[in-house]
Amino acid sequence: ELASEITVMPIDQIDTDAAILFSDILVVPQAMGVEVQMKPDFGPWLPNPIRSQADVDRVETPDVNDRLHYVMEAITHTLERLDNRVPLIGFAGAPWTIFCYMIQGQGSKTFDKAKAFCFSQPESAHKLLQKITDTTIAYLRAKHKAGVHVVQLFDSWGGVLSPDDYTTFSWQYSNQIINALGGDDVPVILFAKGCWYALHEMAQSKAKALGVDWTCTARNARYLTSGQMTLQGNFDPARLLSPIAEIEKQTRNMIEQFGTTNYIANLGHGILPNIPVDHAKAFVDTVKSYQPRRY
Repeated sequence: ELASEITVMPIDQIDTDAAILFSDILVVPQAMGVEVQMKPDFGPWLPNPIRSQADVDRVETPDVNDRLHYVMEAITHTLERLDNRVPLIGFAGAPWTIFCYMIQGQGSKTFDKAKAFCFSQPESAHKLLQKITDTTIAYLRAKHKAGVHVVQLFDSWGGVLSPDDYTTFSWQYSNQIINALGGDDVPVILFAKGCWYALHEMAQSKAKALGVDWTCTARNARYLTSGQMTLQGNFDPARLLSPIAEIEKQTRNMIEQFGTTNYIANLGHGILPNIPVDHAKAFVDTVKSYQPRRY
């Protein structure tokens, strides 16, 4: 009930064009038998991180409808509250991002332990990444069956990898998910923060749209995706701390750079918790009222 209430709040408060199901990405490792705690003023904390092949062997590939039934119930409640006003987006962390937390045990700027595990125990790393991938496919399929209209795969930490390592330890697993869901006609949006270098390869996949963060220009994103792919982004979330007049100006500039075709105006990552509601509303209102300049 609480997750459903929070999901619908942005629709009621700032009138966004879609709702995103409120659910942490770490429900997946929790369902796989890995303890996850949320420490106040700290963030996610996994007291028993994965550090060996024996640890990997203990990780389960669960029945998601059993372990994550409450997510599906939240979808049902949310759809009732939305009453067909807007579509509902379900999402999950990409396997690499989930892997990072499972190995590191907490947030990190470098995820050095996660990377070290890949480089020193690659077979174990790939086994764990495959377990996460299989669970995520089942999880997103269940979400779609429960009623979400589109799913988004969120790779927040893809950018800590080099291009070659991203292909090896992240992209191949995200692409497995995209292919599996695409075969079921489930629309997938892929967002990989800091991975502009992979946009061309991602654009060859079955993904329906690609998210772009604020470090990649619209021009580069369009060029790398050959101008054919629907793009989503890329307003810097911290820019919503600007005065409202500046938010409106920057938002119009963003739309002019991306164009109004094959484009979903959005932030370049998740919204920050300290953003005033009227600032978020100014962003949404500017997008909705945008009119191309007449010359």
